[in-house]
Amino acid sequence: MSKQHRGPARRAHLPRYRWSRFTRADSGATAVEFALLGAPFFALLYAMIEVSILYFATANLDSVVAEAGRLIRTGQVQSSGMSEAQFKDYICGELSLISDCQANLRIDVRNFTSFGSLSYPPLVDADGNIVDTTVFQPGTAGDIVLVNVYYSYGIVSPGMVGLSNLEGGGRLIASAVAFRNEPFGNILPTS
Repeated sequence: MSKQHRGPARRAHLPRYRWSRFTRADSGATAVEFALLGAPFFALLYAMIEVSILYFATANLDSVVAEAGRLIRTGQVQSSGMSEAQFKDYICGELSLISDCQANLRIDVRNFTSFGSLSYPPLVDADGNIVDTTVFQPGTAGDIVLVNVYYSYGIVSPGMVGLSNLEGGGRLIASAVAFRNEPFGNILPTS
């Protein structure tokens, strides 16, 4: 009879016993902590990797645009009759971190009469899309030239990292260089 008497009291005590046993258990604490901290850690790690790739892509583009601008500044583009397509081929051959360069890269080369009249053309329209209208005017000796090269770099996870600044989730990577053409050939600058 004493067993029956202790039975209901023991059952009433059982939820409290299980709860205290559960709160003292630490066998899965590491897994729970990793699950809570793992997602933000890997998101931050992934963001750092993607920002690093963007940094190197921008640095690579800056270097290539400076080198390609020198071809125009010294008159090599003009004297060889290099077309816009050939100039683009040269730039694409030097870039290392852009996929499908021929389709994604935009080159805008304009000449101006003075540095005061120099104006940058818009690279992105009001809807957040890249502007496809470009010109190729390398100019003659003494002209002031603006070389503007840009493309949309595909962000792998535009929502998670927040690096996209174009419609459709891409990131605009651009580089520009402005200079006065040297007095190449038999032509001397007028100003």
